[in-house]
Amino acid sequence: MEIIGTVTTGLGKAAYFLGQDFYKNQFKEKLGFIPYPGTLNIIVEDDLLENIKQMKNNCPNIIKPDQEFGAVKYISAILENQVSGAIVFPAKTVHDENYLEFIAEDNLRDKLNLSDGDKVSLDIKI
Repeated sequence: MEIIGTVTTGLGKAAYFLGQDFYKNQFKEKLGFIPYPGTLNIIVEDDLLENIKQMKNNCPNIIKPDQEFGAVKYISAILENQVSGAIVFPAKTVHDENYLEFIAEDNLRDKLNLSDGDKVSLDIKI
């Protein structure tokens, strides 16, 4: 499944969570990489919301919570046909449903020279 969305600035909270050893270790074990401490936030069109809800609700991949942290569902994806990573669905989030958060090993804004407003594609491995 391919999704096109628009890069936007997030709230900056993902850096704290992705910097926690628990999450780093789990993502390394399950996805094969330690994510850069931050997510690439992508806004998708409303007509994709039903597909995204189904994808999230049917996602079998989950990192169980540790201490006060919440669970995170994830789905492998490729950004711009270049960067392997995953879309993450944190159980505790303040983002609207049309927000996707993509993680990868690198700082994606730097690696792909991305700015707010840029269109990007995600190839989701369902």
